[in-house]
Amino acid sequence: MSKIKYYYNTKTLRYERYVEGWKKKVLRVLYVLATGVVFATVVIVFAYQYLDSPKEKQLRREISNLELNYSILNEKSARLESVLQDLQERDDNIYRVIFEAEPIPDEIRSAGYGGVNRYQKLDGFAYSDMIKQITKRIDKLSKQTVIQSQSLDEIWQLAKNKQDMLASIPAILPIQKSDLKLQINTSGFGYRIDPIYKTVKFHAGMDFVADVGRPVFATGNGKIIFAGADNSGYGNHVIINHGFGYQTLYAHFSKISCSQGQKVKRGDLIGYVGSTGKSVGPHLHYEVHKNGNPVNPVNFYFNDLNAAEYEQILKASQHPSQSFD
Repeated sequence: MSKIKYYYNTKTLRYERYVEGWKKKVLRVLYVLATGVVFATVVIVFAYQYLDSPKEKQLRREISNLELNYSILNEKSARLESVLQDLQERDDNIYRVIFEAEPIPDEIRSAGYGGVNRYQKLDGFAYSDMIKQITKRIDKLSKQTVIQSQSLDEIWQLAKNKQDMLASIPAILPIQKSDLKLQINTSGFGYRIDPIYKTVKFHAGMDFVADVGRPVFATGNGKIIFAGADNSGYGNHVIINHGFGYQTLYAHFSKISCSQGQKVKRGDLIGYVGSTGKSVGPHLHYEVHKNGNPVNPVNFYFNDLNAAEYEQILKASQHPSQSFD
C-alpha cells in the first residue's frame, strides 16, 4: 500500500493531499528506465571487456593447449634434429670411413621435400605460418631419417662383408722380410728419376730389391685378371683384382706361377723375382690401386710389420733415388 503524501498550501494556509500528475509519473518512469539502461550498458561493457563467456573460456583453453603442444613438438623436433645430426656425422666420419664407403653428399641429405605448392592447403588459418613451419620441419626430418636409414642398411651390408673385405685388402709384404735387401735404396711411391731415360717421372708403385728367384706372394684374397707379358714395360707381371675397389700389380717376374682366372688367397705363391721388361736389376715392382687410382703401397703392410720394421721400410722408400724400372 502506497503512502499518502501531504503538502502545505500557502494560499489556503492548510495541509492538503498531494496528487502527482501524469507528466511527473512519465518522467520518473523514464528516469528509472534511463538509469537501468546506463547501468546495464556499463555491466555489459565490463562483462565483454573483462569476463569470458563459457565458449570463449573453452576456446582459450584449446588455444593454450595448442600452443603448449606446439612448444613440446618444437622441442622434440629440435632434439630429434640434434640426434640425427650426430648420427649423420658418425655415419660419414666413422662408419663409412671404416668400411671405405663414400660419405653421403650434403646436397642429398639436406635436399628439399615436395614442390612449391605442397603446403598451400595449410594457408588461410589463424596459425597457418606456425603450422607450415612445423610441418616443413617434420617433413625434412622424415626425409633425412629415410636417407640415414638407407645408409645404415648399406653399412650393415658392408659389415656383413667385412670379413671378406679384410681378407681381400692388400695387407702384407709381397716378399718375405728375410728376402729384402733394405741396405739398397728401395724406390718408393712418387716422382723418381727414370733409370733409363734419366728424367723425373711418376713412380706408381714400390720397388723391392731381392735376388732372382725369391718367391712373391699375393697380398690379399682375389682373382688373377692378368698373368703374362705385354709391351707395358712390366715384363712378366700379374694383376690381382681383390674386389672392394682394390687391385694389385706385381712386375718383372723371372717366372709366373699362377694363371689368369685363378682365385688366390693372401700369402699364396704367384711368381718369382726377376728383371724382365724395363728393369735395371732384379727387383719386384709392386703397385696398389684403389678405385682405379694408384695409392702408396707403404700404407698396406700393417699385417706384417712392427713399428720399427715399418719405419725402416718407410725411410728406404722415401730416399730420393732413381727407380729400378
